[in-house]
Amino acid sequence: MSKDILARVAPDDLYSRLDAIIEATISQHAERNDLEGRFPRENLQALAASGWTGVLNEPRFGGLGLSHSDFAEAAYRIGRQDASTGLVYVMHVGAAQTINLFGNEDQKERWLKAKDGSLLGTYSTSERATGGHWWYNFSEAARDGENYVLNAEKSFTTSSGQADFYVVQTRSPGAEDQADISFFIVDGKAAGILPGRWDALGVKANHSGPIHYAGVKVPSRDRLGAEGQGKEIIYDGVSPVYLIGLGAVWEGVARGALNAAVAHTLSFIHKDKNKNLSDYQAIRQELGAAKVLVETLRPWRNELAAKLDELWRAGKPQSEILIPLTEFKVHAAEVANKVAAAALTVTGGYGYRRGPIERSFRDARAAIAMGPSNVIARDWIGKSLVGLPLELFYEGGE
Repeated sequence: MSKDILARVAPDDLYSRLDAIIEATISQHAERNDLEGRFPRENLQALAASGWTGVLNEPRFGGLGLSHSDFAEAAYRIGRQDASTGLVYVMHVGAAQTINLFGNEDQKERWLKAKDGSLLGTYSTSERATGGHWWYNFSEAARDGENYVLNAEKSFTTSSGQADFYVVQTRSPGAEDQADISFFIVDGKAAGILPGRWDALGVKANHSGPIHYAGVKVPSRDRLGAEGQGKEIIYDGVSPVYLIGLGAVWEGVARGALNAAVAHTLSFIHKDKNKNLSDYQAIRQELGAAKVLVETLRPWRNELAAKLDELWRAGKPQSEILIPLTEFKVHAAEVANKVAAAALTVTGGYGYRRGPIERSFRDARAAIAMGPSNVIARDWIGKSLVGLPLELFYEGGE
């Protein structure tokens, strides 16, 4: 992947196209998809048609060749209207970027450029046996001549049963320790892929259900990177783009909830007092506190995204800022929860009814649990603060 492509800045017309898609498609489908648990395929198809699903891909592979700042901004704008679509988008771009960073030319041609870049990808990493320690796998690939066979029970895979390809993490054949990990690109139509049901409190349309790989055959040409390179891929391929995108989606959820709450307080009138809700000091204070929280996120996001671009251009590991990216994810998740709760408070029973504010409250709760969960992430941050190593791969996994 050419390092100079990230110098390109998205022109205004690209953002205009993105905003038009969000307004005409993503926003219009959000309530229906949440109510029915319907996967937002139309939304992703519209994003693909505009090139935004290939935001970080090189133009020669059908992408826009833009920056991490542009990717994070897109995730934020999508998240303002629909967290489910935002998460599917982030997982796709993350999977594609992992191929960009560690894949070969053949893999990029077949998985990134195929069908004009409309193939949908995702990560498939976590396992039930290790819970929130998604980097630690017990499953192990087996050899089939020069090729591979996967048998794995993955617990949470966004776009499960819907993706065209999965970037799957598992132990290498004959692994001697838990750090001997390999990654594979698995065709979503391969025999033996058995997705489970997704039914959750929030983000009901992103289909982050379990998925069973039962004797799935993977040709050697679709091993991503070298055998045993998985630890490097986790640190420098999966984590950075995932964390900046995830935080941006939750920032969007927070902003969307605040915007909806302000709109309601301006429009709802207590006729007995001839006042609208915004005339009450207590309401304004709740909104003011929420806005202060939301405003902490954009500058931090932009700084981290710019640093990711800088590290990439310099050929340095993006994991150099793994802890700051983790801090951003934690803070964005907590801000989304606090602002969504404040939005319910100021809108009362009207906000509690099914709709954008009630949905943002349910969706935001997922932010706390998504790996690394805020509980695990705060321990990472604390270890860094007191000078202890992260040690993700020693016995016990955390």
